[in-house]
Amino acid sequence: MIRNLDLALIRTFVAVADGGSMTVAANLLHMTQGAVSQQVKRLEDLLDCLLFVRKARKLELSRQGEQFLVKARQLLRLNDEIWADMSGQALRGSLRVGVPYDLVTPLAPAMKAFAEANPLVEISLACAASPELGEAVESGRVDVALVEYAASEAQGEVIRVEPLVWVTGRGSDAWQKRPLPLSMVDERCAFRPVVLGALADEGIAWRTVFESGNIEATAATVRAGLAVTAWLVSTVPGDLETLAPHAAGLPALPPFAICLRLPAAVQPAALEFARCVRESMAGDARMARAGLAKVA
Repeated sequence: MIRNLDLALIRTFVAVADGGSMTVAANLLHMTQGAVSQQVKRLEDLLDCLLFVRKARKLELSRQGEQFLVKARQLLRLNDEIWADMSGQALRGSLRVGVPYDLVTPLAPAMKAFAEANPLVEISLACAASPELGEAVESGRVDVALVEYAASEAQGEVIRVEPLVWVTGRGSDAWQKRPLPLSMVDERCAFRPVVLGALADEGIAWRTVFESGNIEATAATVRAGLAVTAWLVSTVPGDLETLAPHAAGLPALPPFAICLRLPAAVQPAALEFARCVRESMAGDARMARAGLAKVA
């Protein structure tokens, strides 16, 4: 017997999975919390399994829910792409894009390709730390965002995974000093708790040299030999150097995932922009793998 899935139920499921809350999903979808709960229950009844489990005050995906989420995203993306293709209408309006400070330059080719193909769409860029961008997607303040997560905690669609590396200026001995002088981009940066936790585990004292939302200022302190920092390997400027952790007496850092986040109620322009990001950053994945081999 042929059975058809209800895309409205699936869209609600994805919204709850992204927000970790019925309330967040209800706000995004302009529904009542009760209606969201009923739709999730209907989908669970159709699939004959539990998709969520409640832990403390947050909903988490069950094992079956995690497996279904991957296919659910694919199904919604295909549905929305078909509608966009078949409507044959030029994209127009505005598109709010969220991006971490360190990924602005890597994102530039995707923005250029999108702008050339869709001249009637006005793009505005919101730069912020990854935790803020994740919240912005969930609240609807941005239409699409790149967000950095520790690879083990990735959310949304993983574009690529690459190493987080220690970075120093050429000829600098800042990495040998104790307390270790650190220059971080932002106090809410996704890398900061990971870096500080790794140092604490090794008993390495540290001090802050500079913290700001300005990545160029952070780079300047590293170039001047005043501090070290931690960046994704593909974003390290050519005039700076990466440090092999064990040789430098520093702790190894975990890999990070660059993830594409879209709200459940996604607009066609955001879908097209996401496609440009996939195509543009897929080639950069080779660079990330080469960097991983280099620092291993």
